[in-house]
Amino acid sequence: MENVVLTIHLLLALGLIGVVLMQRSEGGGLGMGGGGGAITGRAAATALGKLTWILAAAFIVTSITLTIIAAQNAAGISVLDRLGDTSAPAPATPSAPGLPDADTLLPPPAGGTAPLAPRAD
Repeated sequence: MENVVLTIHLLLALGLIGVVLMQRSEGGGLGMGGGGGAITGRAAATALGKLTWILAAAFIVTSITLTIIAAQNAAGISVLDRLGDTSAPAPATPSAPGLPDADTLLPPPAGGTAPLAPRAD
């Protein structure tokens, strides 16, 4: 169920982005230019404007639905409750890896001679 709502939510988001980008730009910020918009009493009732409102309302509904589903799946356990739980074993501290032998880090000698034997100190 959650995957279906999430897929619909994604499609609504992409559709809303596309519809908003297809609308005519009226210039200015916050609807200040072009006559119609949020500032005036009468808004232009275009097909793209109506579709934007429908997609926005459906997007909000799917957002609330996903929130409700996530709250039901949380099983009432708080993050703070999980932090205070000491029944779980503490993770072991990783030990530092050993360093490689210094002789294996040297480049091969020039001229194709045999590599030097490690010193016995």
